[in-house]
Amino acid sequence: MQKMLKQILTSKVYEAAVETPLDEAPVLSAALGNRVLLKREDLQPVFSFKLRGAYNKIAHLSAEERAQGVIAASAGNHAQGVAFSARQLGIRAVIVMPRTTPQIKVEAVRGMGGEVILHGDSYSEAQDHCNRLIDETGMTFIHPFDDELVIAGQGTVADELLRQTAGDLNAVFVPVGGGGLISGVAAYLKALCPEVRVIGVEPVDSDAMYQSLQAGRRIRLESVGIFADGVAVLEVGKETFNLCRKYVDEIVRVNTDEVCSAIKSIYQSTRSIVEPAGALGMAGLKKYVRDRKIQGQTLVAISSGANMNFERLRYVAERTQIGEKQEALFAVTIPEQPGALKRFCAEIGEEINITEFNYRLSGRECAHIFVGLAIRGDQERREFGLKLAGKGFENVDLTDNELAKTHIRYMVGGRSGVARREVLYRFWFPERPGALVRFLGAMGENWNISVFHYRLQGGDYGRVLIGLEIPDGEEQRFRTFLDHLGYRYVEESENPAYSLFL
Repeated sequence: MQKMLKQILTSKVYEAAVETPLDEAPVLSAALGNRVLLKREDLQPVFSFKLRGAYNKIAHLSAEERAQGVIAASAGNHAQGVAFSARQLGIRAVIVMPRTTPQIKVEAVRGMGGEVILHGDSYSEAQDHCNRLIDETGMTFIHPFDDELVIAGQGTVADELLRQTAGDLNAVFVPVGGGGLISGVAAYLKALCPEVRVIGVEPVDSDAMYQSLQAGRRIRLESVGIFADGVAVLEVGKETFNLCRKYVDEIVRVNTDEVCSAIKSIYQSTRSIVEPAGALGMAGLKKYVRDRKIQGQTLVAISSGANMNFERLRYVAERTQIGEKQEALFAVTIPEQPGALKRFCAEIGEEINITEFNYRLSGRECAHIFVGLAIRGDQERREFGLKLAGKGFENVDLTDNELAKTHIRYMVGGRSGVARREVLYRFWFPERPGALVRFLGAMGENWNISVFHYRLQGGDYGRVLIGLEIPDGEEQRFRTFLDHLGYRYVEESENPAYSLFL
């Protein structure tokens, strides 16, 4: 702890980074019954805290290391931090980025003087190529999180927090990816104000630090979620894990809808739009207050970055209502007869606002309708389901059903009377030319596509829903195809949303 404390206090971050403000969110504070503060790391010159660690590491390089130049693998904020820092110090910087990286991020790195090499479809493939270049060129690798000087640079956030609050705070909520930011923040706060709780926040589908702390050893995930791409790491660092195990109080996990709600909360408080990873702190704060019934405390959320793709805002807006517990999605079964739809609407009542209504004739006995409703929390959602059941309307709550939220709500069209031996899968495709052609080219000629849905959502990966007719005897060949395809997938053949609507 003493070594890390000294490194934080003697870091060189302010030759490039700025001391960011700690803004109060009065409306949100009143709503949550606590004093809520936002540490605005989205206001750094590269719109992310990553500049602190990158600059501190590069500024401490020897003359020989500087002469060799620096290299990093990154698809986002670390890339910009390294490029900006190298330009400030007059050092050559090479950044290896996946080919799936949005053009706006590539151009941002180039605009800061970085030499961009595009390689692979994922961060791991870019990192492998980066390692080969290091061996060939002797350039100095700048790790995004598992380096003492990088951690110390990020730890200066905590130094500012204590000065800006005079130590009068109860908890700090920190986004967690590889663990660099929370390691530095936790080590500093626990050295000077051990009573302040340090709480990490991770997406439920990218929770490498949570699982590692639970197991008492570093856990490598098989796959990670892609929405909060800034924290999508398969394995946390060795150094960061050791520091978190000693100084972090707990990890809160949040889902995509809760992150979208947090983006909206930050926008309403600051009129700034943070990226999904940048909103994790706020998402965790809101969930912590809601679950623990916390009142009257001073809570800080670190807004860690604002490198948001503009095209992703549509997706965020659509998911926000569910994240705020203000919208529920239901599949409701009604008789397929004249007047049934009118009766259903009458039973809902005028006090409940319908946000979405999808229906298509699919049979003569009963009809399945997809309904979105404006609600005021989970209790009202549960009561609505019970009310419908009491009126004789069989229903399924789809509010937490990812297939329904990502695909079904945009494609309700009824069952096909001719599809045979159909299976349904969700795939994540890299958003670059040729990805779909590669998928179709690898597919067997006997596998007919019976369902297909794709919708641009502004991320590095596209989400695709595919139904396939698999002939008898082809099952093993199909499984082999999936295993060798190289894309992440989930089977949805048993999902109730599929059976009801497709």
